[in-house]
Amino acid sequence: MLSSLTQFETPALVISEEVALRNIERFQRHCDDKNLKLRPHIKTHKSLHFARAQIAAGASGITCQRVGEAEVMADGGIDDIFITFNILGESKLGRLRSLAERIKKLSVVADNDVVVDGLSKVFETVSKPLKILVECDTGGRRCGVQTPEGAIALAKRISELPGIVFGGLMTYPAVGGQSGVVGFMTHAKAGLEKCGIACPVVSSGGTPDMWDAQTHGNTVTEYRVGTYVFNDRSLIERKTCDWRDCAGRVVATVVSVPTKTRVIIDAGSKILTSDLLGLDGYGHIVGHREARIVELNEEHGIIQCDQNNNFKVGEQLIIIPNHICVVTNMLDNAWLARKDGNMCLLPIDARGKLN
Repeated sequence: MLSSLTQFETPALVISEEVALRNIERFQRHCDDKNLKLRPHIKTHKSLHFARAQIAAGASGITCQRVGEAEVMADGGIDDIFITFNILGESKLGRLRSLAERIKKLSVVADNDVVVDGLSKVFETVSKPLKILVECDTGGRRCGVQTPEGAIALAKRISELPGIVFGGLMTYPAVGGQSGVVGFMTHAKAGLEKCGIACPVVSSGGTPDMWDAQTHGNTVTEYRVGTYVFNDRSLIERKTCDWRDCAGRVVATVVSVPTKTRVIIDAGSKILTSDLLGLDGYGHIVGHREARIVELNEEHGIIQCDQNNNFKVGEQLIIIPNHICVVTNMLDNAWLARKDGNMCLLPIDARGKLN
């Protein structure tokens, strides 16, 4: 994959296009086999190149976390977008309305009356109402109404207000929490049916449990994954993927070997990030299982190794990061390694779009 490293400066992120496309196609087949719509999250790649590849493979649309990400994707021709974050504030709501006016399908989430009322106020004069899914906390302990009854009550409110329409239910469950999703959503859907409110979409997600994704007897209609496109060390530890499925790798250069057991690389927290995710060390050094990245400064990575190490100043190392999503967002561009061995710059189009 990385046969010619010296042609670019380090630290750098190199992405194997072949591996990423294989990851995209493999999980798309899984969802197709399960009669489950796939709506991948672009938060990992933040790239029009890979968003288009996901749509081409059969994804029903994409998921974004921020209005800024969605604007970039819309500028690139993606016209079915789901934003899974409560949107508040006059400026953001104005941008959201403008976005809705220029793409075919836009949907958002809400888990409280304040968000719902704000969306209704901005969209009450539009010709096409904004679709809102009620976010439900089924165990992930982020945002979300806490009970099925809370979901039903908020769905009723959405159905009564101008400019918006109830579009379904959404959750980001805890790892291993699919039973919680099924129990919560089954109860909520039954209550909505009694109220005469249709629930066309139930959206669940999470890369760690992706191979268990299914409709659960038509309870879940779509699934959202993000990290699967590149994968990382955290997913290897969860046995979601293998080393060969990791498309994104950081390349760093050894800049100093001050002692027999300490090696310094030019990749610090500004590229590897400080995410540990419960792991030991800040990434896996390919070909050096005995060595550990034990500490990060902003620009320095400190590797601890045994006295028999053969690290040399100027040597380039390949690192599989703990959490690839945050690594991507640190960079304006990555290097895309194509199947034919050539490399080209890949713009991280939505990098830094945090609002």
